[in-house]
Amino acid sequence: MIVLVSLGFIGTGNMGSAIIKGVLGTKNPDIKIYAFDKDTVKLNTLTESGVTVCSSEREVVEKCKYVVLAVKPQMIDTVLETVVPAVTKDTVLISIAAGIPETYIKSMTIPEAKVILVMPNTPLLLGEGASALSKAEPTTDEEFEFVKKIFDSCGKTAVISTDKMKEIIAINGSSPAFIYLFAKAFVDYAGSVGIDEKTAKELFAQSLVGSAKMITDSGYTIDELIKMVSSPGGTTLAGLQELYDGKMTETVIKACESCTRRAYELSK
Repeated sequence: MIVLVSLGFIGTGNMGSAIIKGVLGTKNPDIKIYAFDKDTVKLNTLTESGVTVCSSEREVVEKCKYVVLAVKPQMIDTVLETVVPAVTKDTVLISIAAGIPETYIKSMTIPEAKVILVMPNTPLLLGEGASALSKAEPTTDEEFEFVKKIFDSCGKTAVISTDKMKEIIAINGSSPAFIYLFAKAFVDYAGSVGIDEKTAKELFAQSLVGSAKMITDSGYTIDELIKMVSSPGGTTLAGLQELYDGKMTETVIKACESCTRRAYELSK
């Protein structure tokens, strides 16, 4: 006998919708998806894909074993206060709210709550996400593996310890924005020397894709990859020197540290 797995979403914004799209893309008939969002326009779009709309956050929890809390950190209190009467020892709460620890979710619901923390990123929208996951007791390995497969359907995943979920935000959660700012500088430069934006974006974006593959697949260290592009006395070294003089590495680390500090502030 086929047992349907109930998967609910509280919040169907960019991230919530992207995860739902990933699950739907697996065409797994054993998963039944429920969702609630105060924005009914977002929900209407999902119903066309077979998602069952709920009338409240609490109804999602009442109907689902697995519940994705796809809301901003500032909204987590309100959501948890609303759903707490429906949370049981069997409910698996999957939070993508940056900086909110599992201990806080347990304190706002029940001490025995099963919690999985996830830090995804916006490339999930294209099925190219990078998501970090951590499991809090008493979540079972089977339950965690089910959730991991959900995010596997939207890109790549990595499992880390719960005590590093704030630190990881800068690495994969916020880093796309940092990369986009970096990209903007190249496109702006291209415009200043008469190269059209479309050409610059396509070439630079492909350079990002290729460079990423070199990092993951070439077997070389990042330092070795830098040297491979940097011929002695050449153009690349001249440009690199400006980045070194501008303390680019130190600035990026400071950005990551600031990101992490904010995550800790949100967790209080």
